[in-house]
Amino acid sequence: MNAHFIYNLLVDPVTREAIISDETGLKVVSESGKSSFEVIEGVPQIVTGNNKLPGPSEVHISQHSDFHYPEHYQADAELFDYSEYNESPATKHEIRRVHESILKEITERGALILDAGCGNGWAAAALIPKNHRVISMDISTKNPVDSLKRTRHANHAAVTADVYNMPFREEAFDYIIASEIMEHVPDPKLFIQCLLKVLKSDGKLIITTPYNEKIEYCLCVHCNRITPLHAHLHSFNENNLQQFMPAAGISYKTKTFSSKYLARLRTHVVLKYFSLSLWQLTDKCFLFLFGQPMRFKIVLNRNKDSRI
Repeated sequence: MNAHFIYNLLVDPVTREAIISDETGLKVVSESGKSSFEVIEGVPQIVTGNNKLPGPSEVHISQHSDFHYPEHYQADAELFDYSEYNESPATKHEIRRVHESILKEITERGALILDAGCGNGWAAAALIPKNHRVISMDISTKNPVDSLKRTRHANHAAVTADVYNMPFREEAFDYIIASEIMEHVPDPKLFIQCLLKVLKSDGKLIITTPYNEKIEYCLCVHCNRITPLHAHLHSFNENNLQQFMPAAGISYKTKTFSSKYLARLRTHVVLKYFSLSLWQLTDKCFLFLFGQPMRFKIVLNRNKDSRI
């Protein structure tokens, strides 16, 4: 069952009316009763055909192809089970360090946190025991449902929704996590703006993404068009990041980490026993000597009393 606190935050993404649960628990409705949304296994499905979606990415424009990303990631979650890691031990170790790097940014106690693009719900599993309240959000139906099942707690809620059509009141969250998501979305600048709107004044948006990735392409066996591997549409580094940032109202910092050479040398066999601080020191030394970071962390602070 979804934690009740979520209903103090939900709004219709089109009309911005408050959303409440009906008596049956099988749907949620807007205050006027004009809009209703299905509830699947306790998770509201706040997605509507009236939502405005961003235009196609440069990849799709160049290939004259259509891409309806909600449908894509709905199918993606059904096909690939994010409740289990099927990656190699080296990749699992890298993901662990990404998660630890994110958690290190959450310093406030008892915070209200949105995990945008929750995947397997790792953030809720890590943060609920620390007395935070977490909302696991994903554009797919399956991921929030599985996340809620995995971490059942009064401080854990979940919702199926789209970042570009946020179903939350403005300035709701102390922290927002968007881990390994931004490289997939059609419009990164709008993605950041939409997240910042539901972030509190003085709140923190924590983004991770591959660093300076050289996106590889293959020929799709279905449509016979060029398609990017892993559905990565964008690559980010310190030089191109500025174009995606709001002109005012925020400050931000960046950090590169996760040495490619540490991964190539299969050092995870030993480094998995290192604390985060000791691993970071080792990683920093390798980056100083050889460069080639694989991960990029961007932490945005919404300035006090700013308008986004």
